[in-house]
Amino acid sequence: CPRAPAGKGTGALGEMDDSSKEALMEEAPPRYTESPRLPCIPRELKSLLLLVVLVVVALVVVNVTFLLLGLHLSESHAETVLRMTIHGLDGEGTPQHLAMSKKERTGTFAVRDGLNASATVVYDYCKLLVGYRSWRQRACYITRVDKDSFPGLDAVTETFQRRQDEDFGDKAVPLADRSILGTTINILCSAVPVYWV
Repeated sequence: CPRAPAGKGTGALGEMDDSSKEALMEEAPPRYTESPRLPCIPRELKSLLLLVVLVVVALVVVNVTFLLLGLHLSESHAETVLRMTIHGLDGEGTPQHLAMSKKERTGTFAVRDGLNASATVVYDYCKLLVGYRSWRQRACYITRVDKDSFPGLDAVTETFQRRQDEDFGDKAVPLADRSILGTTINILCSAVPVYWV
């Protein structure tokens, strides 16, 4: 490309053609429209809204904290109870309902006591006790068992039912110190007298 001689309007460093300046000056600068403004909110109202939002957030945080804490406490203190129904051999006989507590080491059975009544038998494997409460009688019966030979449910039920049918008379004295009973038997027999068998 041949070089143009330096002269007027050819672009010596920093110089512009006067005609191009005039063309730029004739064009109007772009117009910018102002964005619409939000209505003016007084400072007191802004402070009040901010305070309300902060209070609501604080209440939500406190509630969630207490719910999570309660869930954690209930999980850590929850007692594992195994519930099952045991049928006799070949599905014969009355099904027995069992609830086992690993924490207290107890087994609770619901058994029949006559035609239209039920009773509860509790095996306490820690205290080596068996408790019996019939819901048609106003008494609870307990017996101590050997740790090597726990009696079967049928034998225990028969013994307790025979004992409750006997007439106690004046010689029967209810248990005075219930501290020897485990928690489950204590709750089962809380409103009635307890007798040794």
